[in-house]
Amino acid sequence: MSNVKGYETLKEQFMKMNDNALTIPNILSLFRIIVIPFFVFFFLSGNYVVAVSIIFISGLTDLFDGKIARHFNQISELGKLLDPAADKLTQVTVSFTFFMHYAGLEDKKMRMFSYIFLLFIIKDILMIVGSFVLLSLDIVPRSAIIFGKIATMLFYLVMGTLMLFSPTFGVFSRYFRYSSNTIIVLVSISAFSALLAFCSYMPHTIKNLKARKGKG
Repeated sequence: MSNVKGYETLKEQFMKMNDNALTIPNILSLFRIIVIPFFVFFFLSGNYVVAVSIIFISGLTDLFDGKIARHFNQISELGKLLDPAADKLTQVTVSFTFFMHYAGLEDKKMRMFSYIFLLFIIKDILMIVGSFVLLSLDIVPRSAIIFGKIATMLFYLVMGTLMLFSPTFGVFSRYFRYSSNTIIVLVSISAFSALLAFCSYMPHTIKNLKARKGKG
């Protein structure tokens, strides 16, 4: 019975999100989701220039959709869910492709290090699933806070520079390339910020779950 109620609550939440859903920021967020398979295809095909270009354009749309939403008063309930969902799906995809790449190298140290990318994947999947669970309980997930924004910015910055200067697939690696130690340090900093951001959402989530439990 509780599963049916949760499904109905989730359905109601999505119905509410249809109001003012067709906005430029939401279209940009949807665009970021649509281009994800193309990034995977070109990266795995070894066409790193196109893959980097796709992520660069995706990052630009992520930068501007929030500004457009606030400037033109196009903030919507759908956008509050679609924007972070696009971020999480992009980050999961980039992390997975990098994990597959580094795990397949002959360098034993980099193969061992590749597992750090699984931290990004697990964190983002938990946040995506958690958002749907909260919505099913009639709890609106918290919007991005400062730690989340910093973690996202660091992720794009670090992974973007890897696409430019990684010795194995960097677009400009013929001119300058990172050492393996530099890659490990940069990705570790990004991973730490991602873990900190994940933990920062917990107090708000636990508080809302307790409040709902108190209401029966």
